[in-house]
Amino acid sequence: MTRTALLTHQDCVKHEIAPGHPEQPARIGAILDALSSAGLLESLEQFEAPEAEESHLILAHPQAYVQSIFDASPASGSVQLDADTAMNEHSLRASLLAAGAGIKSVDLVTDGEFESSFCCVRPPGHHAEKTTAMGFCFFGSIAIAALYALQKKGISKVAIIDFDVHHGNGTEDLIGDNEDAFFCSSFQHPLYPGKFGPNVPGRKINIPLDTGSDGEVFKKKMQADCLPALKAFAPDMIFISAGFDAHRDDPLGGLNLLEEDFVWITSELKAIAKEFSNGRIVSMLEGGYNLAALGRSAAAHVGELLT
Repeated sequence: MTRTALLTHQDCVKHEIAPGHPEQPARIGAILDALSSAGLLESLEQFEAPEAEESHLILAHPQAYVQSIFDASPASGSVQLDADTAMNEHSLRASLLAAGAGIKSVDLVTDGEFESSFCCVRPPGHHAEKTTAMGFCFFGSIAIAALYALQKKGISKVAIIDFDVHHGNGTEDLIGDNEDAFFCSSFQHPLYPGKFGPNVPGRKINIPLDTGSDGEVFKKKMQADCLPALKAFAPDMIFISAGFDAHRDDPLGGLNLLEEDFVWITSELKAIAKEFSNGRIVSMLEGGYNLAALGRSAAAHVGELLT
């Protein structure tokens, strides 16, 4: 088995948007329980996620926006940032831990201690735009980690692959025109957030999928549009926005992927990482809201990282 790190933190569970909200605290436990049941925890070295520092956050977000999130954090109760996104008194710390898990993962992987990592953290991050919290997200954790790798760790080219059921609009916004970053997002369309930018040949690829698309459609689209371009880009490090809400059983999506489809894309990305990136992969949890399907899918993904 390859060396894979697991980054998480119990305080990520304390963040709650609202009782009954699909982005619920139990998501963390569902994944950890599934990893344990699958016998994978003993093969992972577990780290407690640290808080990201302001210097990390401003790699992707303007300092004024970062300060606005700090200022919005309530001492008690809840503050609504948009129709889908709210903060309680623990949300700011959870957001910093989620971003910090990505930073720590980059350190572990680029320093050669581990080949890959999986960040079992929440809130997710791929909808957070430069100056907008949205879609359950406050800071763009995976974009922050990728930009940290580029600017602070000597990585020349990064790739971010997002297979969440929702488009990674925040990551697309935060990466912007950076020619050293490759971005591919597969997603159900139409579905929240209902927008995505134009493709940039060889560097940015959006793959809208019709409602009801299954694993075969997903594979064909990825094989035709994403994977050859990713190989041509030849990244030095691969980042995965691992959203498991494209699963057939997820309540927020309408795609029909199964656990084996997440294993397939993980295997494909791992092979490309071995060819071009010295095996380096950082995977971060995004969506996934049916707890049983989330646990099984995440365990399948991590199990493939470990092979």
